[in-house]
Amino acid sequence: MSKSKSAAARKAQAAAAKKAEPSIRMISNNKKVKHHYEILESVECGMILQGSEVKSLRNGKCQIEEAYGRVQGETLWLVGCTIPEYTPATIWNHDPRRPRQLLVSRREMQRFIGKAKERGLTLVPLRIYFSERGYAKCEMALCKGLKLHDKREKMKKNDARREIERAVRRRI
Repeated sequence: MSKSKSAAARKAQAAAAKKAEPSIRMISNNKKVKHHYEILESVECGMILQGSEVKSLRNGKCQIEEAYGRVQGETLWLVGCTIPEYTPATIWNHDPRRPRQLLVSRREMQRFIGKAKERGLTLVPLRIYFSERGYAKCEMALCKGLKLHDKREKMKKNDARREIERAVRRRI
């Protein structure tokens, strides 16, 4: 009897732990953004995808390093994102580099459009992932490009911070 209770207790504990963890599944992360841009603001967007694109994303295949956001009229588009073809889809496959429409609430869209039209600001995807409900999402950021001297300055600050951390660890 006690074995079955402990097994049931373990199952309940595992289920509670599973609920506590967010079940967001990362597909692609744009690591270069933090080096090349200063992130001013970000927003979560839904994506309009074809079936074979969703299957390819579920396989973890996506490249967003060269992608950017474009505002056309009242809609936001993800341009330059590569989602490779899903081979079992054969003739119903998609174009890997086609522009994909992003879904944003009207209020956020108006705010983003106003800021995106400022000179020197760019819309860049930070990451693509599946939400808890299983929908493909794209986190877009409004960024300002860094100059070469800004990048060097940032690298010097990071190096100095690392040296301080190493010195503190040696003393302890």
